[in-house]
Amino acid sequence: MTPGNPFPTPSPRRTRRVSKLGDRIFVGVVALATAAIIAIMLALIVVLLYGSRLAITTLGFSYLTGRIWNPEFNIYGILPAVEGTLVTSGIALLIAIPLGLGAAIFLTQHAPTWLRAPVGQLIELLAAIPSIIYGFWGLIVLVPLERNVIEPGLVKYLGWTGLFNATPIGLDVFTASLVLSVMAIPTITAVSRDALAAVPRAQKEAAIAIGATDWEVTRRAVLPYARSGIVAGAVLGLGRALGETMAVLLVIGNHTIIFTSLLAQGSTIASLIANDFFEAATPLEVPTLLEAGLVLLLIALAVNVAARLVLARFQAVGGGAAAE
Repeated sequence: MTPGNPFPTPSPRRTRRVSKLGDRIFVGVVALATAAIIAIMLALIVVLLYGSRLAITTLGFSYLTGRIWNPEFNIYGILPAVEGTLVTSGIALLIAIPLGLGAAIFLTQHAPTWLRAPVGQLIELLAAIPSIIYGFWGLIVLVPLERNVIEPGLVKYLGWTGLFNATPIGLDVFTASLVLSVMAIPTITAVSRDALAAVPRAQKEAAIAIGATDWEVTRRAVLPYARSGIVAGAVLGLGRALGETMAVLLVIGNHTIIFTSLLAQGSTIASLIANDFFEAATPLEVPTLLEAGLVLLLIALAVNVAARLVLARFQAVGGGAAAE
């Protein structure tokens, strides 16, 4: 106790002991959280492997290369659904990345201050809308528009490419890709906006000081610094597109066939599982659907690993300033 202070002063030794105990508790809690996440991932893989063991041993590698899915005759080939998953997700990403990144650049670099918060909140709200709502919007609004206006024009002017040479029906791979792109845009925009907003002001002011234009400031000073955040946003958007079920189920047509035209009906792995799981009538069908889930999980993991490798390559070329 010091003069003029009625309360005793804690000893340094006791303070260090309490601090050390708190650090140990904190480390233990975060380590437990990490272990729980790893355990959940391993549990998912184990459940899928165990549930699909009959399909793996019975069908072997032909399951991955088969082009026909016909449970009535015990013929199961996942290749059409894999094609539908990769094509719809790829097209969705090609549309969503420019739009989402452009919106993020506008909100962080050029939008008036009074506009940034409301629009940012609106984008976050769009990311939280349930997928079934997007599916109903696609079915009620987008499908008739595609069938009567957009797809006839694509057939007329781009049918010679082979990508748009089918009869316009609206329920097809192209419509599913558009719905997925709309669903991915809010995620890409929100994550990219946060990454761009974190760029130090001095980074931009230095570029302006040497006479850079707005485009040059964005391209040379802002985008390289926020690169990792932008890639993370793209990966999250792709992850939503890869695993989307109900919205795709409503607009893709659900025909498990190999397609060459984007105006043809198709299916994705997620829509195939949702469409067939509760109607499985043979002992082999449920294991094949669980194996389809395992294939989808492996595709998602492969995409994430590839994105990390590409990002590491960019950062190695660009140097440490480009990393977050």
